[in-house]
Amino acid sequence: MGLIKGLKKSGITERTPKSLLLGAGTIYKNLKWDTSKSIWQGEIFGATSGGNTFKLTPEIVKVDIDGAVVDTKGLTQKQGETASLEINLVEITPASLKMAMIGEEVSSEATGFTKLATKSVLSDEDYVDNIAFVGFLADDTPIIIIMENALCTSGLELSGKNKENTVIPVTFQPYAAFDVNTSQDKLPVYIYYPNSESASTEVTTDGTETTKG
Repeated sequence: MGLIKGLKKSGITERTPKSLLLGAGTIYKNLKWDTSKSIWQGEIFGATSGGNTFKLTPEIVKVDIDGAVVDTKGLTQKQGETASLEINLVEITPASLKMAMIGEEVSSEATGFTKLATKSVLSDEDYVDNIAFVGFLADDTPIIIIMENALCTSGLELSGKNKENTVIPVTFQPYAAFDVNTSQDKLPVYIYYPNSESASTEVTTDGTETTKG
């Protein structure tokens, strides 16, 4: 019996098969909506292995008032938030290494080699306009998470093993900006969920994979 006095034995509905988020997702850099073409355009950040993890956590403060010995609605306030995107890169390039180590390219004495060194001071160029996670539901509907002003805060860690590809785990965090249209009480993190079920994946002429709504 599926129903017992109006109660179902599971939360499965006809929407369930279409609402399952499958796969590790795709990581983009500088993903933006092109209003003139009505299409998402961005640069694929790189291939990953082992999945990717997005976290958005509110900072909750409990107001201490005499007599309130249990958590009370209205006496709990949000004071800030943290967000991160953990990426497991398998493509090792000068760009990914420089981003992970917060470094810069310096003059190389070795012919045919790019030389990277760490930086002592952060600059605007160390921040990426945005880092985006694009996942797909079972019906190919894209779920897009964008973190703006992203900075790699995890550092660089390389661990090589026989018969295994090397994975670079990097963590990006978003930062609030100083322009007139932003404030410093919330992070620039946005989730895009299509209104229709007609979203599909397309590839631009330059080979960049894009998601069209």
